[in-house]
Amino acid sequence: MTNERKGFIESHGLWTDEQSKAAEELLRRIEKEGIKNIRVGWGDQHGIVRGKTVTAEEFKSSLRNGKDFQLVTAIFDTTNHPIVPPFGAENTLNIPEMIGLPDGVLVPDPTTFKVLPWVKDTGWVLSDAYLANGKPCPLSTRQILRQQLEKLASDGLSMKVGLEFEFYVFKLLDAKLAPSQSGYPPEAPEVEMIQHGYQYLTENRGDEIENILSFLQDNLQKLGLPMATFEDEWGPGQCEVTFNPLSAIEAADAALLFRSAVKQLCRRNGYHASFMAIPKVPNVFPSGWHMHQSLVNSAGENVFVASEDPGPLSKIGMNYLGGLLDRAPGTALLTTPTINGYKRQRPDGFAPTKASWAYENRGSMLRVIGGPKNSASRIENRIGEPTANPYLYIASQLIAGRDGIARSSDPGDSVTAAYLADRPVLPRSLMEAVTAFKQDDVLKRELGDTFHNYMVMLKEFEVNRFLSAVTDWEHNEYFEMY
Repeated sequence: MTNERKGFIESHGLWTDEQSKAAEELLRRIEKEGIKNIRVGWGDQHGIVRGKTVTAEEFKSSLRNGKDFQLVTAIFDTTNHPIVPPFGAENTLNIPEMIGLPDGVLVPDPTTFKVLPWVKDTGWVLSDAYLANGKPCPLSTRQILRQQLEKLASDGLSMKVGLEFEFYVFKLLDAKLAPSQSGYPPEAPEVEMIQHGYQYLTENRGDEIENILSFLQDNLQKLGLPMATFEDEWGPGQCEVTFNPLSAIEAADAALLFRSAVKQLCRRNGYHASFMAIPKVPNVFPSGWHMHQSLVNSAGENVFVASEDPGPLSKIGMNYLGGLLDRAPGTALLTTPTINGYKRQRPDGFAPTKASWAYENRGSMLRVIGGPKNSASRIENRIGEPTANPYLYIASQLIAGRDGIARSSDPGDSVTAAYLADRPVLPRSLMEAVTAFKQDDVLKRELGDTFHNYMVMLKEFEVNRFLSAVTDWEHNEYFEMY
């Protein structure tokens, strides 16, 4: 009698005991609830969910062997242009296993399984990407965050993250689906506002879109996402959602699912949701992604809490704060990864322009909340844009913060007039951010040469495409005058 051949997951030891137990329970749940299809998703380099929909029977096999997947998607820019020649004898990624674009393997993480409320008999699960030899795909951003969390755990610490997203919901007028409009990238849809704006947090304006907000809230809560608030924001149709604190990996997974779910739910109901920082729509106000963060010890105690005055944070918290400031230029590429995101940075525009910190001041990059003996003490980083890859955004904070702790970094004095303070100016464009990222040796060391080089290539490709395109501004500025 011979033993059954081990599957890909078991043979390479890719699951923890918790995941193995969750997989057994998941098989029973699929049978009990009559789930017919499962979307096996993967968060790509842009924080976009890619993957495959498989039948329940095929998914059972995927829980042993993973699911084959085209890792060519890892070399795409935001509009699916390959950043390296796909079929060259070699590529500049320094990953021999990806030459010729062979299939990789998506390994489902059964602890992330959800049932989608808006799709009949359909489940959803996140996965990790592996090469065919069982090694983690070195371009997988979930793995990048996991590596940083393992280093933090070796210090006896873990991370808590509070998510705060701003985004827009528009009424969809024309999806622009004519063949001539389906380009590379396609034309943007035509939309109109769902309400008037600039009456921040007024009850009447919020009531005008209550049906939309309640619909989104109902479906998102059915997914188990721990939302704290769901409200009408500053601009017309601008919304804000905040989450109760989660562990770092749970927060990143939740961010990925949240953005994907909001866009799907809106599109199915005649709306268009956008997490773009500043859509080219008249009268919009910029959207940001503010990340609240703290570290906790093995006893679950917040180590940012100052035991006595003056605070406002403990020594480790202040050193972490200093690290975030020190690495702010380099980490900008990971917190604000698009051309558009840097256009949030306007004087007194609620987005930071300088690497500064302050106590309860929304003009600074880092807003410190809490104080001595306040168990909710934390740091809010206001630099991020809503499109940022959640794994890289959170990983960037850990890299910077841990480096600050290791060096006992001093964040200096807090600021009052954040936009006028004598503090280092943050990168003002994606071009400047790429340069700062390339020059940051700490980021290069922590991310590794392969991934660091990959991010430079990815974003330089995007920048070069932008610089080669003729914009509306240029046409209006020069076409008639010259």
